[in-house]
Formats: sequence, C-alpha cells, structure tokens
Amino acid sequence: MKERPNRYWAALLVPLALCALGAALLYHPSGAFVPASSPAAVPASTDNWGLSFQTEGACPVGNATVEQLAQYDAYFLGDTSQKVIYLTFDCGYENGYTEQILDALKKHQAPAAFFVVGNMIETAPDIIRRMAKEGHIVGNHTFHHPDMSKISDQAAFQKELDDLAALYKETTGEDLPNYYRPPQGKYSEENLKQAQALGYKTVFWSLAYVDWYVDNQPTAEQAYAKLLPRIHDGAVVLLHSTSKTNAEILDDLLTKWEDMGYTFASLDQLPSCGSA
Repeated sequence: MKERPNRYWAALLVPLALCALGAALLYHPSGAFVPASSPAAVPASTDNWGLSFQTEGACPVGNATVEQLAQYDAYFLGDTSQKVIYLTFDCGYENGYTEQILDALKKHQAPAAFFVVGNMIETAPDIIRRMAKEGHIVGNHTFHHPDMSKISDQAAFQKELDDLAALYKETTGEDLPNYYRPPQGKYSEENLKQAQALGYKTVFWSLAYVDWYVDNQPTAEQAYAKLLPRIHDGAVVLLHSTSKTNAEILDDLLTKWEDMGYTFASLDQLPSCGSA
C-alpha cells in the first residue's frame, strides 16, 4: 500500500484530537471550562465544580457523578424521580436584598439553605436569626471564603469551618447544620474527605447562572432564559443573595416553577441527608 504523506495523517488526527478534548470538557457557571472526571473516582487534583447541560429539562452532567460524590457524603442532585427543587443561596455579605428573598420564600412556604461566611453573620446577625427562625438551613461557606482546595492541612481546613460554626452558635444559640459548600465550587478529593471526617455533607449544585456580578446584573429576561428551561427534577439550585435581579424576580420565579408542577424541599430531604 502506498505510504500516506505526513500531512495526510495530521489532517486526519488533529480534528479527532480536538473532538476528544471537547468531550472531556464541562462548562462551569463562571464561564470557565473544566476537565471531566474519570468514571472511577473523584479527581485527586484541584477542580472547579462544573456542569454540562445536554438536554433541556434534563439533569446536567457534573464533573463528578452522583455515585462518586456519595462516597464522601457529597451531593449535587436531589430526588430525580420527583418534581422537586432544593433552593440554596450563597451569602458572602449583605447588601440589602436578603430580606426581600426571605419574604418571597415565606410567601411560597419554600424552605431554602443559605450558605454563609463570617462577614455575613457579623454584619447581619438579625437576618441570620430570621433565617433560622423561619425554618431555613444555614450552612457553612467557611469563615473567610478562601480557596479551600489549596488547604491540605486538616487543622487549617477544620478551623475555617469551626470558626464559622462557633460564630453561628454565638449568634443564634443553635448548632450550625452540618452542610458545607466550598467557596467558588473549588474542591479536591482530599477536601471532600476532610469535610466528611468533620461530619459535613458537601453540597454542590445542578443549576446556577451568572448572577454574582453586582455591577453587571442580568435582566429578568436573561435570568428566566437560564433558570426556566434548565430546571429539572431533583434540582439543587444555586442563587446568590447579593443579586438585585434574584431579589426582584424570586417571587415570580417560584410561581413559574410551581406552575410547571414543581414543589420545594429542604436539603434535609435530600436522599441520605435526613440525619444531617
């Protein structure tokens, strides 16, 4: 057989390589692409939590599977056999919108989880107490909001969580529920093991959108364009409490989801999380 020139093989192999690379990448809500994990285990290296939405209305593919995460009491989906939504909010600080969010949740009798940092508790203790009083979960988003994937020392990792839990106890008189969300979604397999050893459930998400730039907020139409077609059974939704858009649309958004047949559940109702 006649030998093919090198340029022939280059023309054939380069597109194939690019296709393989594309299949190994997942889209992160921040807009960055992150590598997909192997089917066997959560990657040992640092990763950003990322999602790939492949079919409208269907559960996305994460860069770790439900089964991989479950080894470490970590979750990103709830009960996918039910039309149920688990609402979660990341709260880095208070800028005037959390009360409006709480009002909308109360109107719809929708439970939520608020993952807070130290600054939020220190500067808005009354809001934290209201969250607890109205039956919402207050979760651990660390005290200082560092990149926890860079903290390999167990004592330093634990201090970030313990300091936040102690401040919550001092503020409310109650123990902080054992739910943890890594800041910025940055994690490693070691982080998941560390959190599990401390008795925490690590909670990622299956639906989010770019809502965290306070000076560049999406319009209501842009928010709906992401949050309505991508909602799915068992969704763990991540929203930011600092978002003006979220505060303004939440009442209507919850109504739209209810009209689609969805109900709202607490993280305590996540499969295997009832004892948290």
